[in-house]
Amino acid sequence: MKVLIVEDELKTGDYLRQGLVEAGFVADLARTGTDGLHLALTGDYDLLVLDVMLPGLNGWQLLQSLRRSGNALPVLFLTARDQVEDRVKGLELGADDYLVKPFAFSEFLARVRTLLRRGKASIEPTVLRIADLELDLMRRRAQRAGRRIDLTAKEFALLELLLRRQGEVLTRSLIASQVWDMNFDSDTNVIEVAMRRLRAKMDDDFEPKLLRTIRGMGYVLETSD
Repeated sequence: MKVLIVEDELKTGDYLRQGLVEAGFVADLARTGTDGLHLALTGDYDLLVLDVMLPGLNGWQLLQSLRRSGNALPVLFLTARDQVEDRVKGLELGADDYLVKPFAFSEFLARVRTLLRRGKASIEPTVLRIADLELDLMRRRAQRAGRRIDLTAKEFALLELLLRRQGEVLTRSLIASQVWDMNFDSDTNVIEVAMRRLRAKMDDDFEPKLLRTIRGMGYVLETSD
């Protein structure tokens, strides 16, 4: 899952981004409303975390522009504006939730996951499967043939991407952008290393093999039939 944070307070923005990454999300950070709107309109995000008081466009203006464009990206306001009329305004403009600073990160993370679950509930299951491999998105657990598989946060995100797009050959550049939030770098073998570790955990001791390397193209998760 990919989250866009629009926050001009340096420490808060960095704290949010680091916390989300450690929780297994890909997170981008914009420091101004103008940059935030551009990223929201052009990026492939699942959620927008939005401050109100921002340089350039403020949060109200950013949300209005986003909704006028027809973009239904879920929005969580995270702001020090704590008056009832502020919360009402934010929700009436089209926000999906409103959290007042200071906040507990555990509550923030719970609200992020709730919004993502709500936004995807009608079209996506909370458990992804292929053959006897299961990935429980809510409990953050993986198992195959009933055996628990312990994954790091990046391995979990990598397997989630492969499961969501099973049967599709994923290029290294797409995997790098979706899981590591970085552009493809031919000098790095981070993807190959991660794939080897993931394959060892979810494929080596099982049949049939599900993760295939397509030479010169990328990787695909699929059943042999």
